[in-house]
Amino acid sequence: MVKIVGIAGSLRANSYSQMALGLAAQRVQALGAEVEILDLRKMQLPFCDGGDEYPDYPDVKRLQDAVSNADGLILVTPEYHGSVSGVLKNALDLMSFEQLSGKVAGLISVLGGQSNSNALNDLRVILRWTHTWSILEQVAIGQAWKAFSAEGKLLDEKLSQRLDQFAESLVETSQKLRKN
Repeated sequence: MVKIVGIAGSLRANSYSQMALGLAAQRVQALGAEVEILDLRKMQLPFCDGGDEYPDYPDVKRLQDAVSNADGLILVTPEYHGSVSGVLKNALDLMSFEQLSGKVAGLISVLGGQSNSNALNDLRVILRWTHTWSILEQVAIGQAWKAFSAEGKLLDEKLSQRLDQFAESLVETSQKLRKN
């Protein structure tokens, strides 16, 4: 069974990024994958200082271990000032090639304005430097404040279908590239 770890780079309560992660996780699970969501809002992570160890922060090891044991990742970022959130970037910075190299990642961005690929493109660059494979399918959810129903479902059917394609690609590619 493929194991996927999901991380959303938003600390907001009622976060649209967390909603998008939840929907993606459900679709990946429906395809038979095991999913573990790491909620950065509940973890105590320091700012990365370039060090290898953070003994005062056990959640760093928890993050690293979860990603090490995963075949793939769902990474969701709100787009802040045209790029990846600092929260997600910091979580990635707390890991190294040891955790990220050879993993498969599916990328989702959530925006208040019109849908675009700025944060997704920046995230691809970060992942390329850590030798992480990014699937071709990606999802950008623009105008998030009106993209979700009160129950947290996507209102746009085409966007919902895109999320299905995203999940299928993530699971299939993770199966093909898994190390064990």
